Amino acid sequence: MTSATVERVLGGGPEAGRGRRRHVAWLLIAGVALAAINLRTAITSVGPLLDEVSAGLGMSTTLAGVLTTLPVLCFAAFGAATPALIRRFGEHHVLVAALGALTVGLAARVLVDDPWTFLALSAIALSGGAVGNVLLPTLVKQHFPDRVGAMTTLYTTALAAGTTMAAAATVPVFGATGSWRTALGLYAVFGLIAAVPWVLVLRHEPARQDPAQATSLRTVLGTAMGWQSVLFFGTQSTVAYIMFGWYAQMLRDQGMSAGSAGLALSLLTALAVPTSLVLPGLMARARDHRGYVLFFFVCYALGLTGIWIAPTGGVWLWTVLIGMGMGTFTLALTFFAVRTRTSAATAAMSASSQSLGYLMGGVGPFLFGFLHDLSGGWHAPLALVGLLVTGNMVVGMFLGRPRFLEDALERKAARAADRAAAAS
Repeated sequence: MTSATVERVLGGGPEAGRGRRRHVAWLLIAGVALAAINLRTAITSVGPLLDEVSAGLGMSTTLAGVLTTLPVLCFAAFGAATPALIRRFGEHHVLVAALGALTVGLAARVLVDDPWTFLALSAIALSGGAVGNVLLPTLVKQHFPDRVGAMTTLYTTALAAGTTMAAAATVPVFGATGSWRTALGLYAVFGLIAAVPWVLVLRHEPARQDPAQATSLRTVLGTAMGWQSVLFFGTQSTVAYIMFGWYAQMLRDQGMSAGSAGLALSLLTALAVPTSLVLPGLMARARDHRGYVLFFFVCYALGLTGIWIAPTGGVWLWTVLIGMGMGTFTLALTFFAVRTRTSAATAAMSASSQSLGYLMGGVGPFLFGFLHDLSGGWHAPLALVGLLVTGNMVVGMFLGRPRFLEDALERKAARAADRAAAAS
């Protein structure tokens, strides 16, 4: 990072305190990466040990279903509340509180024996992840306006790495310790570490925005771009949740062994890492992003066609293609930064898209399973995925045009003023 970048991150002249400002800038960089690692650990650490957790807590199948649905509900509710929290307390204080909630929830839930208390503490942990989901794009836009591509690469890659880590490491830790409580509680340590740099930079938090100038979720959803972002995020989220929940089972039903199907699912998720490393930087250097939307659609279309026609014949090629298509998640996150000029607009666009988008995502696995049960095969549910992918491409072609949310808001305000003037 250059000294000029540090000056823009923190403000102030280049003479006094340059070393201190550089130190704070590096704390911010570390804070973004460490926070991102923790945003999914509360979710992906539970799935591999769901049977052990349910047995250990005497949790019914219904409550286990609630536990698996809880993430999307928390992401929707707490994600929507984040802009209001930012206006009241400031970005840094809210993120410290979010990481604190995540850490406390992860640590405390493994100490209880009551399933309802476990669910409540899981909700506390998930609330921290939900708030962090909205905050990180906002913090990148606020502190690194001239390094949006590089910093988005950092946090999306850290997010993918943390997600994979929690999914892959939980079972080995359980095998080594014999305790699901230890295997799940271990992730609280990562949350505690992530809070340290943000505590250290609390006093360097920028001045809060005038509430009168804030961008509300309702304002964003009053624009076509706002709804395009919601639908783009929601459709990609729906497809992702379907793949995470059903891909391995679908392959096993086609004759693949459990081990190979699990490996295919791991490959599907691991492809998010190279996409996160490359895509945000490329998007930051371009104005029109419709080519990226088309690229991911083609990957999806080829992979889904292959699974439809020859599910086992070229399964590894189909898996790679679908995994590349799921790069639309990184595309959706990067849109929050490249389609806005200010951190307030980034926060509002991120919150509206993620809160409603995750609700859409939570319905996907249910519909996919329902169509499978109704049809007795996999073609009908795969047709649903094809429809979602096509819808994602269509709204993405609108969202990918070189525009900014603030311009849409200004045009809307001007039209409202013209109507008011005409009526008076």
